[in-house]
Amino acid sequence: MRTHTGTDALELAPLRGLRYATPDAGRMLDSPEFDIARALAPPYDVLDAASFTDLTRAEPHNAVRLTVPPVTVGQRPGTGPPITAADRYAAAARTLRNWLTEGILVRDREPAIYVYEQILPGGRRQRGLIGALRLPRPGSPAVRPHEDVAQGPVLDRARLMAATQANPEPIFLLYRGGDGAATRITATVADTWPRPLVDTATGDGVTHRLWSVTDAGLHGEIAADLAARSALIADGHHRYAAYQRLNARRHGPGPWDHGLALLVDSDSCPPRLEAIHRVLRGLDTDAALAAAAGVAEAVPIPYLLTALRHVAYDRYRGEKRQIVTE
Repeated sequence: MRTHTGTDALELAPLRGLRYATPDAGRMLDSPEFDIARALAPPYDVLDAASFTDLTRAEPHNAVRLTVPPVTVGQRPGTGPPITAADRYAAAARTLRNWLTEGILVRDREPAIYVYEQILPGGRRQRGLIGALRLPRPGSPAVRPHEDVAQGPVLDRARLMAATQANPEPIFLLYRGGDGAATRITATVADTWPRPLVDTATGDGVTHRLWSVTDAGLHGEIAADLAARSALIADGHHRYAAYQRLNARRHGPGPWDHGLALLVDSDSCPPRLEAIHRVLRGLDTDAALAAAAGVAEAVPIPYLLTALRHVAYDRYRGEKRQIVTE
């Protein structure tokens, strides 16, 4: 395997992460009833007003207040001045500052690469490393996207990060780890290290565990191993584009050279890939196929129910997408 160098090297650097206060991290939350499981939030792009309300009602310090600022939801039309984009991002920045001041969030004392493990209700296990991904030059083989982005969500995430001066959610990367040091260290930590920083289960039945790896020697082994590999963006294309946008607007080295990322070895923890379907009700299928004939290939599926007529896009075929219809 060719070892990449310079801007073409995959690099996950340690960082001093912000975490909900625990005995090991620092000041504790005053409420003895605080349950970190209720403070965790799904990805920002699957949330709506109802889910925001449910999450913050269960735990007022839920992370959704940072990822989807509260002024973006819940205001009744005509009950106040129009909400601007700047209001949304300023609200998240105020919340983050307040939580740091109040000791709800604390910064870890030492730079760390974090081992994160999820166990789904069916027993499927996913493990990876969380750290600061050094942003390679655009087009570098170190980090490979597989889909285009829309500028609206990119600007939204970039403005949120600029206002908060933080990366509130990691992007999700896959890489082929083989029997490399990064994979071995991840497994050793998850299998043998006692007392994880976080060990909880969320309402969807998923178990979450987190460990902090602060040993500089282990950091060096991880860095040497990853430098010979490349990663694919599994989720977070818009956030990654936002990282790159912020980086391009800065001069000289700084924290904008990195973005928060979760890196999972697809050899040891194969992802579960399912079809992404777009159902368009009332669509004239024949007209849609004719319109798309120049850029797509239609494949009939005779065993589908006659009543089911839909158009499904295979997002993993690249530029030449496949339209599947009954």
